[in-house]
Amino acid sequence: MSASHAPAASATAGSAPTSYFIPEPSSWPVKGSIALFCMAIGAATWFNDLPPGPWLVAFGFAMLAYVLYGWFGTVVGESEAGKYNSQVDVSFRWSMSWFIFSEVMFFAAFFGALFYARQLSVPWLGDLEHKLLWPDFGGQWPSAGPQASEKFTTMGPFPIPALNTALLLMSGVTLTIAHHALKDNNRGRLKLFMALTIALGVLFLGFQAYEYSHAYSELNLKLTSGIYGSTFFLLTGFHGFHVTVGATMLIVILARCMKGHFTPDHHFAFEAVAWYWHFVDVVWLGLFFVVYMF
Repeated sequence: MSASHAPAASATAGSAPTSYFIPEPSSWPVKGSIALFCMAIGAATWFNDLPPGPWLVAFGFAMLAYVLYGWFGTVVGESEAGKYNSQVDVSFRWSMSWFIFSEVMFFAAFFGALFYARQLSVPWLGDLEHKLLWPDFGGQWPSAGPQASEKFTTMGPFPIPALNTALLLMSGVTLTIAHHALKDNNRGRLKLFMALTIALGVLFLGFQAYEYSHAYSELNLKLTSGIYGSTFFLLTGFHGFHVTVGATMLIVILARCMKGHFTPDHHFAFEAVAWYWHFVDVVWLGLFFVVYMF
């Protein structure tokens, strides 16, 4: 008997396994590595104008999507089969906690870059000591740098960013209501508020796309607009990417809810996605005040 079936053999019918679950050998990590390798090689060749580049990137993305679907599907199947006990649940919780911590450090680097540019680099370039190099540069924020060639208008907090803030805050509320509905085993309310959460997230992305279009066409604000444009689009763009990932995970959770997955006492996948979504909300609040307000 393989190690993965030992826990089931030692558990009584309908009860949780009594020892730690060890999965069967899997090919998913190898397939995922191949997908990432194709994406990396494809991007390198694409940036150097070599023909296979875009095709390799597309193949890598398609293969990665297949790997994620199959790998997570395997985990879902094991969970629904009752193979996981409290020890596995603790492992999942620590894994998700460290993942979110890595995301905190990711955004901390960009917030740090913005702080350095605003509080140190730009004022330093505007000091009297450097007037010989850039005599007309004042060193005030927002800035496109001492050699800016095009004028641009900054993005204010109203109306779109403020509206998006309200949308994300409401999505956090609807997701919390859905979580309490799951704990109360109210499946109808659970599905309704999960759908509302997804709708609010998609609406946020729609308004952000409109904001970017407005920035490029009417404000002349671009990624190339000096340090202000770079930090603005990097911070808001990566946050938008995380909202997209979060909305995708919420859609998967809703699909699982509609299939009857999760119970009031066994629903860590739901909680993990909720943690991630609340993290996205908190990051946006920081962006709204630091990038748009000040």
